[in-house]
This record gives sequence, structure tokens and C-alpha cells, in this order.
Amino acid sequence: MAPTPTRSDALALTRPDADLFVPDGAPAAAALARVTHLGIAAHADDLEIMAYHGIRTGQQEPGARFGAVVCTDGAGAPRAGAHAALTDEQMRRLRRDEQREAAHRGGYAVAVQLDHPSASLRRGAAPEVVRDLTAVLAAARPRVVYTHNPMDAHVTHLGVCAAAIDAIRALPADLRPARVLGCEGWRGLDWLSDADKTWLDLGRDDAAWSHLIGAFASQIEGGRPYDEGALGRARANGVFRQARESGGGERLWLAIDLTELTRDGGADLEGFVRARLDRFAREVMDALARARGG
Repeated sequence: MAPTPTRSDALALTRPDADLFVPDGAPAAAALARVTHLGIAAHADDLEIMAYHGIRTGQQEPGARFGAVVCTDGAGAPRAGAHAALTDEQMRRLRRDEQREAAHRGGYAVAVQLDHPSASLRRGAAPEVVRDLTAVLAAARPRVVYTHNPMDAHVTHLGVCAAAIDAIRALPADLRPARVLGCEGWRGLDWLSDADKTWLDLGRDDAAWSHLIGAFASQIEGGRPYDEGALGRARANGVFRQARESGGGERLWLAIDLTELTRDGGADLEGFVRARLDRFAREVMDALARARGG
């Protein structure tokens, strides 16, 4: 049985039911200090899909440990099948338990669930979320952060991406992570210009990944087969990465490097996205012109 969830007085969070869970029972402050790769996501199960690269790194690389931060409370999650009749409060508790189970299966150093309503991330600035994320980042000091990409189709994901960037920028420069990656989630990133793509190798242990995503039974059973979809996308990325090379058996995930957005004097989020869209549009139109002899 997984250890009892703990709260840390040293990590001041704004929501009274925010949860800090340490799968191996270590003191909370020590668990946070072990984190080298931190995932920041909107919902329970987002990280297990979009940040599996960091989870796998934490499992396999000496000295590396993965930590998870989930920003929302899960009350508005879709429900079907055996979970169709659950109330929002029942779903909230179930989603929290599922995220704890994923942390246990994945060997996370720590999982922090901030318990904010999704609506708070869909209506502009989210100062309480930024405050909580800043506290976690200051305590963990990760080398790498994984979060949602700023071209995602889910508005709550975009709110978390913006809050994560704001939280990192709120830290002293010497405490900011060396790398920040915006990962594909509710929209793929295979359309990006090659110069803007970051490829993440997920290995080939499909069973381990499926087992991890399978912790979220409320979203898979009678709902959507997220485990199959994630593996299918990773396989497709491997197959279609190169048009003129053999191979293609890798499982790959795509991200866009957001690190420049977290540095003083860096571009604003909207300007960053516009520059990538413009580059993609130019490349498409130039290639079409060449193909038509222009």
C-alpha cells in the first residue's frame, strides 16, 4: 500500500485541500529537493502522457528524479461507464487518488496537487496558481520543466502554460530551470518547422507506459483509450519523423523549447507563438512555390 499523503508546512500553498504525496514516505522537503525533472500540468493524467520522457528519465538516469504538479482539482473531469453517476466531489477525490497511484507506479519523488478549479485557469491571469507554482519550483529547483505547449487546443492547458512561465520568471535567475519544454498534448506538434521541434525519446517499453497511464481508470474505462492514443502518437512520430531514412521504430514525443520565455528580456508568449506560426507559414508557401516552379 502506498504511504499516507503528507503536507509540508515549508511549502505554503493557497488551497486548503492541496495535496503533497511522497510515494516512498520521505520527508516532504527532502522529496522536493530530489526533483531534477518537474512536470507541471493542468489535469491528473496529463503528465503521464505528455511528460513520460521526464518520468522515464527519473526511473533510469542515475541521480534523476521526476516530480509532478497538477494544477486543477479534477471536479469537472468527464465521466462515463461505471463512473458516470459520480458527483463532482466524488470525481475530485477519485482523480486525486488516481494521481497518487500514478506517482506510486512511476516512482515519482513527489506529486503535488494544487486543487484549483479549472475555471481559474480559463479566465486570464491566475495569480494563486502562479504563487503555488513559484513555491514548488523554489523548493524543488528542477533542471528541466515539462509543461503544456502554447499551441495546445485546450484552454486550461494554455492557462497552465502561461502560469508556469510566469512562475519561473518570478524566481531569481539562478534558481530557474536550465530547460523548459512545452509538450504536445491536446494537439500534436508534428506541423512545427523542424527548427522548432524538440524530439523526446520514450524508449520501447510500451507495457510500462500503458501501466502508468492505466492508473487513471476513470478516464479510460468507458471513456477514451488514452493509453492507446498516446502510444499511437509516439509510434507515428517515430515512423513519420524522416521521409528519406529507413527505420522509424522509435517511440517519440514532440515538444517546443520554451526556455527563452523564462529569461529576462525574452519574448512575450504571444510574440513567441506568432514567430513560430509565421515561420511555418513561410516554409509551407516557399515549398509550394518551388513545387510549382515559382
